[in-house]
Amino acid sequence: MINLTETAVSKVKEILTSQEPVPAGLRIAVVGGGCSGFSYSMAFENNPQMLDKTYNYDGLKVFVDQASLLYLEGAQVDYVESIEGSGFKFSNPNVKSTCGCGSSFSA
Repeated sequence: MINLTETAVSKVKEILTSQEPVPAGLRIAVVGGGCSGFSYSMAFENNPQMLDKTYNYDGLKVFVDQASLLYLEGAQVDYVESIEGSGFKFSNPNVKSTCGCGSSFSA
């Protein structure tokens, strides 16, 4: 299972409601690329796929494809604000190493 903190859910819902038309939910995926081999992807989704795993967080639907589930099992997504900036942060127990910039990983 993938976990979203209350802060992350609140921020996604805030952004989601400002979209026209309002999407069905959020897609979280692992995609090939980056200097370590994989990177995370978050995008609003209007038409979830038939084989997606759907999670519900306080009314927010999150869609994850089956291949990404292999890499995201037990991961936590948080929204953080700091002096350096703000954004979504993934804490993933399946990651073996990350790149220097922290935006890609290997598993």
